[in-house]
Amino acid sequence: MEADTMRRTALVATAALIAAAPLAQAQGFPDGPITWVVNWPAGGGQDTTSRLVAERLSAELGVPVVVENYDGAGGLAGMRVLAGAKPDGYTIGMLGSSSIIQQYTTDEPVMLDQLAVLSFFGPDPGALTVKADTPYETLEAFVMAAKEQPGDILNGNDPPGGASYISASIMEVALDLTLNKIPYKGYAPTVTALLGGEVHSATVPVPQVLEAHKAGDVRILGVMASERHFLAPDIPTFAEQGFNVVAGDFRAVVGPAGIPQDRAEILSQALVAVLSSAEFVAAANAAGYMIEPLGAEAALARIKAFDAQVYPVLEDAGLVTNPR
Repeated sequence: MEADTMRRTALVATAALIAAAPLAQAQGFPDGPITWVVNWPAGGGQDTTSRLVAERLSAELGVPVVVENYDGAGGLAGMRVLAGAKPDGYTIGMLGSSSIIQQYTTDEPVMLDQLAVLSFFGPDPGALTVKADTPYETLEAFVMAAKEQPGDILNGNDPPGGASYISASIMEVALDLTLNKIPYKGYAPTVTALLGGEVHSATVPVPQVLEAHKAGDVRILGVMASERHFLAPDIPTFAEQGFNVVAGDFRAVVGPAGIPQDRAEILSQALVAVLSSAEFVAAANAAGYMIEPLGAEAALARIKAFDAQVYPVLEDAGLVTNPR
């Protein structure tokens, strides 16, 4: 009897140790360098955030994480490299909203099912901003004016399909209003146009207009996010003002489809640990990035929700060349 009890105790203890052991130790993964693919040039937002994560992921996993930049085709060149890599867990990279949009607007795109979603980094929400000398003191006043005067309010944003264009279009659909969307080649020219009075409003992310807002040159009327932006805690979200609009860019970490489940779990757990650390959050916030760390399942759900939200917007705008 005593021997049986001791044997059962030993088995339970052994099982507990196995369950508690890191998956990386159990599988011997990773045991070599990991390549982190950035599908935009060095120095941009995707590159900056990727390097913030890669440095700390290297320390978390105990192996080098080497960032490689691939420029071209609006980010599609790098996504093709990533999706086409050997699915062994040694090649990962950052995914943004543009890659989801490109599924439907480009030839030979990288589809979401060609990727393994590992974690969610965080959102980069749009914000509705107006020139200070416009009569729109509140979001409600802006919405009422846009409904009463369809197409009269000029809204600066990206070319069709870009993040701020999508933010403006989602706002139009959700609130049943019509803007006159004027395209500019990026956030900086859009903000310049807003400050110069070429347009009445813009739907770029908060960091792009924050200093002008503080200087009194523009007014940020609302943030298109589920919670207030940490850089502008005094500015309410759309939802807080009675308007259900969540829109903007996002960042997630992915690899090629087919990564073995145990390796995908190791990477996902390590990424969430890095993204959740106080030191990383402080560094990312200092660079202007919102952090919302999610594991693989929750991250995939967020991306699929954006996919479902953005497709009809692209379709209504006549931008879909690769239909579902």
